[in-house]
Amino acid sequence: MNIQEVSLARLTVDPEIEAHYSSRWDEAARLSSTVKGRFEQTRLYDFLGQWLPPAPGCVADIGGGPGVHAGWLSEQGYDVTLLDPVQRHVDQADAAGISAQLGDARRLPWANESFDAVLMAGPLYHLPEACDRRLALREALRVLRPGGVLAAVAINRAANLIGSALANTLMARQGIVRDIVDTGHSAHNERMAHCYYHRESELRSELANAGLRPVNVFGLTGPGGWLTVMIDAHFKSQPYSGRLADHDPLDTALECSRLADRMPELVAASSLFLAVGQKC
Repeated sequence: MNIQEVSLARLTVDPEIEAHYSSRWDEAARLSSTVKGRFEQTRLYDFLGQWLPPAPGCVADIGGGPGVHAGWLSEQGYDVTLLDPVQRHVDQADAAGISAQLGDARRLPWANESFDAVLMAGPLYHLPEACDRRLALREALRVLRPGGVLAAVAINRAANLIGSALANTLMARQGIVRDIVDTGHSAHNERMAHCYYHRESELRSELANAGLRPVNVFGLTGPGGWLTVMIDAHFKSQPYSGRLADHDPLDTALECSRLADRMPELVAASSLFLAVGQKC
């Protein structure tokens, strides 16, 4: 079998991902009720506002979860179609009035050149095998019109190392962190379903090899994102009031990361990457 045949032979939802998002993790609540979630949304929407073709247009939100990003895109005037492998997410998106369907990023149900833009905010880290990521990117480009834009989120391979150091949990989690740093895989990470963690150069190569030109990689969360992680940890047992000192820390985090956007060398300080490319 070739790579595509092997992948198509096992196009089933990873039970670990299904369990993670169906019973252990509420993605909609994370994005709306945590400082980190609200920060990620603001940063993502800043970048999408810069790089997506102007509305109106058709956008595929692949791996779109409960539809938080799709809802924002719809408000901007886009015609959005969401696809996700988790039934709970599809139901939540449907309830929010978003056109959503159950499916797999590696075998999209849409015709060639159906969309002006594609957002992939989950598939590249929830597909741990390189052959599956290649297939998902190939499918995304198939449904993207010439000149269309693809935006994909990936997790920085150094994210767990930095986060564990800041939380002073590195020694307790040393085995997990070492595995991620050495291999990019998190098979034994108790906090998330099995994920893949990218190096910046690797992410850039994956999109370029799929046929996107040019490929830009940004620090989606940037250095300011670590402040939001610490704020959420501090307020884990009590509501976040929005103020700790003279300024709202969310504003501080956003300003920090926006300033860091001027320094490409700080991309590696971000827990999440955003890669943007255009179909030739």
